[in-house]
Amino acid sequence: IKGWMGRADQRTKVKGMFVDPKQIDAVVKSVPGIARARLVVARDGASDAMKLMVEAQSGASPDLAAIAAALAAQTKLKGEVEIATGLPNDGKVIEDTRDYSK
Repeated sequence: IKGWMGRADQRTKVKGMFVDPKQIDAVVKSVPGIARARLVVARDGASDAMKLMVEAQSGASPDLAAIAAALAAQTKLKGEVEIATGLPNDGKVIEDTRDYSK
């Protein structure tokens, strides 16, 4: 297929470790009050950075420290956690925003 580059799935490598959508799903299931989540992987200077965007269930206030601990336990990596509203319903669990064209 002309123009096709990269992976067909959402699995990505962050700081030398593979991160899989199943790991993010495990984080969502392990902490009460999370409706859905999206892991955004970006570049921060010369290194990779990841931020878990979390949409809370109606009326819930998920514990950010518990989410960060679950993320670290699942991925063996540290990442930021942020409450988000209205995450896109496009099926993406991991969004890699790093620019490899440079």
